[in-house]
Amino acid sequence: MAIIERPAPTVPAIVTPTSTYGLLKRPVSTTGWRSWVFTVDHKKLGIMYAATAMFFFIVGGVEALLIRLQLAAPNGKVLNADLYNQMFTMHATTMVFLFVMPMAAGFANYFVPLQIGARDVAFPRLNAFGFWAFLFGGIFLNLAWFLGGAADGGWFMYAPNSGPVFSPSHGVDFWALGLQITGIASLTGAINLIITVLNMRAPGMTLMKMPIFTWMITVVQFLLLFAVPVITVALFLLSFQRNFGAQFFDVAAGADPLLWQHLFWIFGHPEVYILILPSFGIVSEVLPVFSRKPLFGYPFVVFSGAAIGFVGWGVWAHHMFASGLGPVSVAVFSLTTMAIAVPTGVKIINWTLTMWGGKLWFTTAMKFAIGLIVLFTVGGLSGVTHAVAPSDTQQTDTYYIVAHFHYVLFGGAVLGIFSGFYYWWPKVFGKMLNEKIGSWNFWLMVLGLNMTFGPMHILGLQGQPRRMYQWTEARAGEGFFNLAFWNLVASIGSFILSVGILMFLINVWVTARNPKKAPLDPWNARSLEWMTTNPPKEHNFDVIPTVHHLDEFFHQKFEEDEATHTMKQVKTAEEIMAEQERNADKHIHMPSPSYWPIVLAFGLPIITFGLIYSHLISVVGGVVVLFAAYGWALESSTAPDSDFENNAPGTGLDKVAANHD
Repeated sequence: MAIIERPAPTVPAIVTPTSTYGLLKRPVSTTGWRSWVFTVDHKKLGIMYAATAMFFFIVGGVEALLIRLQLAAPNGKVLNADLYNQMFTMHATTMVFLFVMPMAAGFANYFVPLQIGARDVAFPRLNAFGFWAFLFGGIFLNLAWFLGGAADGGWFMYAPNSGPVFSPSHGVDFWALGLQITGIASLTGAINLIITVLNMRAPGMTLMKMPIFTWMITVVQFLLLFAVPVITVALFLLSFQRNFGAQFFDVAAGADPLLWQHLFWIFGHPEVYILILPSFGIVSEVLPVFSRKPLFGYPFVVFSGAAIGFVGWGVWAHHMFASGLGPVSVAVFSLTTMAIAVPTGVKIINWTLTMWGGKLWFTTAMKFAIGLIVLFTVGGLSGVTHAVAPSDTQQTDTYYIVAHFHYVLFGGAVLGIFSGFYYWWPKVFGKMLNEKIGSWNFWLMVLGLNMTFGPMHILGLQGQPRRMYQWTEARAGEGFFNLAFWNLVASIGSFILSVGILMFLINVWVTARNPKKAPLDPWNARSLEWMTTNPPKEHNFDVIPTVHHLDEFFHQKFEEDEATHTMKQVKTAEEIMAEQERNADKHIHMPSPSYWPIVLAFGLPIITFGLIYSHLISVVGGVVVLFAAYGWALESSTAPDSDFENNAPGTGLDKVAANHD
């Protein structure tokens, strides 16, 4: 459990660990870098997830710009063929596995416990291990750039291209093993958050009183729980084929390369919803606040999210219509692909009706939320064409596909993430992001996004294939559908998009220099994460709230006037906080910091590095993992009473201890 309540000791105690029953002395620093490296606080880990993901976002963005520079003009010379293959492979891998997924994990880590009225996640040390496993996995993936070349088979790594014959360097090995490490992070995080949501909700918070963001995160964790093992199996098969002479995908040996496609896309299409559902949750939080009315059709939004998670398992083969599946399979997967548009459409209708008749407040967070609705709809409509087998077959492996999934993932997932940045920034850091710079951030990103990915529909329908590193003037065509013109427009758009993202980084810098603090409740918010200080205290809440309504924080501030049937304010956020501080719980003990999560996570890339170069190195990594697991097992989650220094009255420390209590 995250919280251990103890009876008050007879002698006041300063809560400073001095020893531990484990193998190493427990870290005690509350300031400086040690307080971050060894922390198990879900809020610090959420910030670290988000900061690391933003770094990888910049890396993936630079890779994208190099791709667009290569394709801006005929006979591009910016990248050679091998480097281009590595670039688009790592761009996609970075954006999917090292940016969108961990950024959603950052939001989930920070806000889910706050939204359900908990003081921490169920397993704080496991939470810390998940972050470090993700970080070391991401670093391991990118080490390939410096050790002979990165992976070059595309982010879905189709056989036989991913085999040792066509990819003889170690790039694919780094890719497969690095994703195994990040998969461990995803699995541990999923288990942790599921148990947190099911077992640690505040008194009175039934499942149908949970905020939509928490609901969508919960659906995502179940998707991860079932999807990650599938890709884990596929990656094991690939690693064994490359390093131990197995023949799982070799046609000459009687195997079938389509096995890889099936395994990858059984994971890959639920992965799309793993990426987009957190942003759906963010938008469902933002729209009611800035529309000044409750979310329209809350149960429909909940169940449509769950339906997306369920139906998403039955659509994977529309990625494989061109592989010769047969008419029955094609017909079935065409129908399921059409069917999954229904719960998505339900969400869009509910969001639209939430704004309908509302008193709209066009903050930057609201603009990004509306941008998601519009641009994701565009991506969704182009996706529906892939449910029609003849058009899907024509569009497969063309830039039309690139246009579709970028409208879905950038226009959907990324815009939702930026909406969350602007909405929750004052909660996390206690300062407001600049709204003027935020507007520039939004409009430049939307303009750049449409200029970059809109022309790709035309390029794809004109037959420009994906993964082509050069095109010639001879095949550019003429008139409106000239490939040269639209490739140039797309490349210019990519730089406008990058300037838009730069505006966000400038906004962060300007905000950090601004001494002005954010108000306690700057948006007149509705959910529990706002019923605490900005930023929240280490223990989140002075008093664990009791929930009586959906949008509990709003209903503590407002009551219905029976005469006018309108909502009237009865309390301010400041008054609610003052009441909490007066009635604060005594003897709140939070989980203690620990060395073991980072040590255990550090052992994983050592093992995988050894699998590529020397099994002796793997043995060293295995020893590190076993040592860390042993130390972890001996260490209690919270230091026992005997690990804290007792101070007798009259020593000078008794007053400090008494004040702490």
